[in-house]
Amino acid sequence: MICVSIFYPAAGEARFDMTYYVDKHIPLVQRLLAGHGLQKLEVDEGLSGGAAGAPPNYRIVARLYFDAIESFQGAMATVGNELLGDVPNYTDIPLELQVSKTVSF
Repeated sequence: MICVSIFYPAAGEARFDMTYYVDKHIPLVQRLLAGHGLQKLEVDEGLSGGAAGAPPNYRIVARLYFDAIESFQGAMATVGNELLGDVPNYTDIPLELQVSKTVSF
């Protein structure tokens, strides 16, 4: 299994519309990726950094799980433009992406 992590850094005064993200963007992601092998989707909203009272490093971290990297790559080739085109509707934070192999214990 692979995990696609999408990081939105906690960048000062950057705009992030959590209501739009949860109510519109996440359902769009689920709808468009369901037929491309999306197994599970998780969203974390940052509360704090490592030290007590420290601001979070990331405003939002979304994790999308697929059986194989090829499934994710195929999905992005097919619907990636639509997904990325929706980003300006909820944020001006440049997103960071990482694809990882998931090891479960």
